[in-house]
Amino acid sequence: MDKLAGYLQRARRILMFTGAGISTASGIPDFRGPQGVWSRRKPVYYQEFMTSEAARVEHWDYKLEGWPSISEARPNSVHRAIVRLERAEKILMVVTQNIDGLHSLAGTSRDRLVELHGTNSLVECQTCHRRDDPRPYLESFRANHRPPICACGGFLKFATISFGQSLDADSLERGSKAAARADLVVALGSTLSVYPASSLPLTAAQRGIPYIIINRGATDHDGSECVSLRLDGDVAEIFPRAVDDAL
Repeated sequence: MDKLAGYLQRARRILMFTGAGISTASGIPDFRGPQGVWSRRKPVYYQEFMTSEAARVEHWDYKLEGWPSISEARPNSVHRAIVRLERAEKILMVVTQNIDGLHSLAGTSRDRLVELHGTNSLVECQTCHRRDDPRPYLESFRANHRPPICACGGFLKFATISFGQSLDADSLERGSKAAARADLVVALGSTLSVYPASSLPLTAAQRGIPYIIINRGATDHDGSECVSLRLDGDVAEIFPRAVDDAL
């Protein structure tokens, strides 16, 4: 804990990289865990969504099933600790794999947030790219079980990155620029197994800056010579305390 607090205290341009493990304390299930949705449902691939009515129904069924936990979730102590670091002018960028919108809800500035895999807070037309509040479309789908269509005729989909769909180029560029400027990289609650997202903290660390990983369970970067400090345990118990000490 002293080492962790020391790294945070000395840093001025922190790249935070966050995964599903920081949101379980907010009631968001870990998708890959035994209770996760992916243990019960086959993921809908993007090309399937674009070409199959049945796949679009499956996408909206899946989102409707998860909406209560998503809409009721609130930021926890980890999200708030990251905001405190930003207010202390220590955060360069928060790059998240999470689609729950909790960083933004906690107060992380939009210009310091990269949601690599999109967000469940909006739906997006796949033709004209107009974005909107998902609630009325979920209610319509609940009533008639038909996937909603945009006014332009395009398919509406939650603004998340599906399997087989390319990451947003601007988001990747912003994350890469932060990796090139950071003086500390901290990965929280991620197995660091989903690429290309998890290449960003490793790219930053390979410049020779300190790299800290906090996660319950193994990660793909464990054992790397780039890792300066590896803590195994509950992120919600470890990280906020270290931020208290650092500030």
